[in-house]
Amino acid sequence: MKKQSFSPEFKREAVRLMEEGEQEIAQIARELGVRRNQLYKWQKEIQTHGAKAFPGAGCRPKQVDEHQLLKARIKRLEQENEILKKAAVYFAKESE
Repeated sequence: MKKQSFSPEFKREAVRLMEEGEQEIAQIARELGVRRNQLYKWQKEIQTHGAKAFPGAGCRPKQVDEHQLLKARIKRLEQENEILKKAAVYFAKESE
């Protein structure tokens, strides 16, 4: 089995999603197709090395990375939209 390799941008965005705290880390890992412990390793790498983290280019095709990140963002936005809809209904009832 070939080891997966992800671009530095993918890793940074994955850690950003994780640190936002809006989704379970296990859910983010599933959506991005990585192991949960891998997200923690990437987070530690960023905390330790900052902007110098992930010096390699990774070799996974960029369009795959972008597709997975976009799917995760869309899912997060859909969840936020549902929360806003519920809040709008609540406040509409309160103002009557």
